[in-house]
Amino acid sequence: MAELKLSESRDLTRIERIGAHSHIRGLGLDSALEARDVSEGMVGQTSARKAAGVILQMIKEGKIAGRAVLLAGQPGTGKTAIAMGMAKSLGLETPFAMLAGSELFSLEMSKTEALMQAFRKAIGVRIKEETEVIEGEVVEVQIDRPAVAGAASKTGKLTLKTTEMETVYDLGAKMIEALGKEKVQSGDVIAIDKASGKITKLGRSFSRSRDYDAMGPHIKFMQCPDGELQKRKEVVHCVTLHEIDVINSRTQGFLALFTGDTGEIRSEVREQIDTKVAEWREEGKAEIVPGVLFIDEVHMLDIECFSFLNRALENEMAPILVVATNRGITTIRGTNYKSPHGIPIDLLDRLLIITTQPYTEDEIRKILDIRCQEEEVEMSEEARHLLTKIGVDASLRYAIHLITASALACQKRKGNIVEMEDINRVYHLFLDVKRSTQYLMEYQSQYMFSEEGDEDDTNAMQS
Repeated sequence: MAELKLSESRDLTRIERIGAHSHIRGLGLDSALEARDVSEGMVGQTSARKAAGVILQMIKEGKIAGRAVLLAGQPGTGKTAIAMGMAKSLGLETPFAMLAGSELFSLEMSKTEALMQAFRKAIGVRIKEETEVIEGEVVEVQIDRPAVAGAASKTGKLTLKTTEMETVYDLGAKMIEALGKEKVQSGDVIAIDKASGKITKLGRSFSRSRDYDAMGPHIKFMQCPDGELQKRKEVVHCVTLHEIDVINSRTQGFLALFTGDTGEIRSEVREQIDTKVAEWREEGKAEIVPGVLFIDEVHMLDIECFSFLNRALENEMAPILVVATNRGITTIRGTNYKSPHGIPIDLLDRLLIITTQPYTEDEIRKILDIRCQEEEVEMSEEARHLLTKIGVDASLRYAIHLITASALACQKRKGNIVEMEDINRVYHLFLDVKRSTQYLMEYQSQYMFSEEGDEDDTNAMQS
């Protein structure tokens, strides 16, 4: 039984999977917005990161709305990585909504409605309210459980203290359950919301810092609260405009946020919400936090979506729009006209354009080192050099894919460190684009519906 519990807890701690950009922690800039060579998972692209840092500063100031930025560059030059770095640097307070251009065409609602919802997901509202809070250090938790199960509900006493006073509170069944859920014990500093009865564990008292030899990294030590136990505190709630829309537009209210069945939201509802939020702003109860809407593969949008974006960016409630594309001069979807990046000229004129450059061999090596560390793969110096060469000749993405594959090949031969032979093995097992294209050209006639082999197929079917 003990073993089972141990494995469960281990699995829970590994819930966050390793993704393509999970190694990125920020933009890797210093206080003067200068890009460090290798920092927070970012490598190279110094001018693009500097530019993104300036945009980030603009977002944090929160004064400028409706600005749009285009990240343009070849595939595999770190456009999405820069956007992810921006999201991480903004922190949890600022909303960041992500959307792929092709997503709009697979939803059950109209394209403009989907874009409007995405825009409103990227605008936060910080609502302030005053509540009464009991805050203190737990001296003792005493719970009396009935001798016979079901005979009576549990009762108990909670002793809380500050630097100036100490009080004993009687506990009901709900409070006992809440204390149990939060795993509150003596020495913890807690806050209890008087209105809702919600218990928040703030940290652990310094006086108990020597109770255990080993402490987890998440344990925060703090001083025992001073003053009275009961305090009036200003609590700040952060929600997005989209969440307010959903709660007010559907019959099932906030449950729609969990089911995902938001449907189309009427414009009258949005207008009423905007008016109410404007009132709150004037009264000082709320403030608007313009966030970031990131649209990847923006060339997949059609002319209707681009027209909508033009209009939406002029709204004073608009977030900062960041779009990314890897296309050159290509057709605007929904028209026969060609334009740079597949974006109409009038929208391009509104965009601040940041370009990304192809990575150098040295930068590819550094990125592969970071990915090896992230994927927990030990690799010999020769193998890393070979993988870098593959990254330069084929592509960086292909080289990154080979890391875990080579680690599995190494595991199969019962090795601990990935060697050149493992890289060589997976290189021959999995083709990159160049070798695959070469193979296709050699055996094109033997594939179905190939232009050269059409006549042969017809003869074979007739015979």
